[in-house]
Amino acid sequence: MSFKSIVLTASSILALTTGVALAKGTVTVGLQLEPPHLDPTSAAAGAIDSVLYSNVFEGLTRFMGDGSVVPGLAKSWDISDDGTEYTFHLQDGVTFHDGTGMDAEDVKFSLDRARAEDSTNAQKALFAGISDVSVVDPMTVKVTLSEPNGSFLFNMAWGDAVIVAPESIGDIKTTPIGTGAFKFSGWVQGDKIELVKNADYWGTPAHLDSATFKFISDPTAAFAAMMAEDIDAFSGYPAPENLPQFDADPRFQVLIGSTEGETILSTNNKQPPFDNVKVRQAVAHAIDRQAIVDGAMFGYGTPIGTHFAPHNPAYVDLTGQSAHDPDMARSLLAEAGFPDGFETTLHLPPPSYARRGGEIIAAQLAEVGIKAEITNVEWAQWLETVFRGKNFGLTIVSHTEPMDIGIYARPEYYFQYDNAAFQQLMTDLNGTTDPAKRTEMLQQAQKIIADDYVNGYLFQLAALGVAKADLQGLWVNAPTQATDLTGVSWAK
Repeated sequence: MSFKSIVLTASSILALTTGVALAKGTVTVGLQLEPPHLDPTSAAAGAIDSVLYSNVFEGLTRFMGDGSVVPGLAKSWDISDDGTEYTFHLQDGVTFHDGTGMDAEDVKFSLDRARAEDSTNAQKALFAGISDVSVVDPMTVKVTLSEPNGSFLFNMAWGDAVIVAPESIGDIKTTPIGTGAFKFSGWVQGDKIELVKNADYWGTPAHLDSATFKFISDPTAAFAAMMAEDIDAFSGYPAPENLPQFDADPRFQVLIGSTEGETILSTNNKQPPFDNVKVRQAVAHAIDRQAIVDGAMFGYGTPIGTHFAPHNPAYVDLTGQSAHDPDMARSLLAEAGFPDGFETTLHLPPPSYARRGGEIIAAQLAEVGIKAEITNVEWAQWLETVFRGKNFGLTIVSHTEPMDIGIYARPEYYFQYDNAAFQQLMTDLNGTTDPAKRTEMLQQAQKIIADDYVNGYLFQLAALGVAKADLQGLWVNAPTQATDLTGVSWAK
C-alpha cells in the first residue's frame, strides 16, 4: 500500500469517526402531531408545547419531569403576608435568541398581553386574577393579584405563561424567539422542525448541539421509522401494540409513565339533547371504559370517572358512578324522551386514542340507540370547528394541561358547562392555601362534575415513549405536554 493510500485511508476513518461523534451531538425525535403554529401563548394546541416548552420558551417558573415546579426565569420571589403580591427577582444575564436582553419589561409585556381584553391566550383564565404588573427595576417585577391564589406559581409554569418579547412578537407564529437552551432553526411544514443549541444560554447548557422533531402521524409509519432507526426516539408513541416488540429488542428502551391527560368524550352541554343531564348520564353508562383502554390503547391507560389525574393525592375514584350498564342507559334515554335514541356527531382529531377510541365508542353508543356520525378532522379544523366554533355534539380529546379541573368553571369553554356553585368553589379554591382544605375542595369539585355527567370520562392517558437504548434524560412521565430536551444526552 502506498503512503498516499495510507493517508487517504486514515482520513476516511477519521471522517467516519467524526461523523459518529457528530451524530451523537444531535437527536431526531418523532411526534405524531405537528403544531398549527409556534406561539404557545395563543393556541390550545398541546403540540406547540411538545416542541417548544422549555427548549425554546421559558416562564417565570417551570415544570420538571417529576411534576414539581421550580424557578425558571425568576430565580426567586417574595410573597406578601396577605398572599396578593408576588415580587419576582429575575435571573441575571438572560438574553433572547435575537440577542436582546430579557428584563422586567418583557415580563410585564407578556403577562399584560396574556390578560388583555383582546388576548387570544387559550388559558386566559390563568391570568384573570392579576390586577397589576409593575416594573420595580430592570431585574425585578411585582405582580399584584386581586385576591390570594394558591396555584399562582403553578400557573406561571404553564406553556401559556412563557415570557416573550415585544420586539419579536409579530413573527412568533413562524419564527419563535425565546430564552431557552435551544434556538429555533427552521420549519419544513408537514415534515420537521429543527432546533440548534443556544451557545449564549444563561443557565445549564444543553448537551446536544441540535435536535429535529419529525412529524409522523401514521402509527404504521412511526413503527417503521423507529425500527429502521431513522429516528432516535418517539415521544407519545402512537402504536402501543408494538411496545412489546421494542421491549424485546436490545437496540431500544420503552418508557411508560403517566400524563396529566384526562381523555374524555367531550360533550356539548348546550346542544340538545346533551343539555339534559339524563342524556349525558345515559352516554356515560353506555361507555365501557376498559374495552376502550384495551381496544384503542392495548391496555395502557387508567379508567377515570371524573376530570382528575389518578396519580394526584387528591384523586377520588368515581368510576363506579358511571359503570358500563347499557340497560340503564336505555332506560335513562327513555326517561329523557328518547326511547328510540337519537343521532349526533362525533368529531375525532388525529391522535390514535381518538381515532381508534372513537370507533369503539360509536359502536357502544349504537347499542343503546345513539347513532354517532364520525367525522375525522385535523387539528386546525378541530380547533376551528369544535374548540372555537362549539359546533359539535361529541368529540374525543385528551386534556394534557396539568391540574386543569378549573376549566369547568368557564361557561364559555367549548363543552359549555355552566354551574354557578362550581364556579364559586373554584374561586374559593384559588383563595385557599391550606393543603388539607384545598384537597377537600378539589375532591368536592370532582364529585360535582361527576354528578352532572358533564363529559364522558374515559381514561388517563399513559405516557408511552420509545427511544434508542443509549439515549438518556428523556422524561418518563409527562406533567405537561412537553418533550424537554434540555437534559437529554447520549451515553458515553
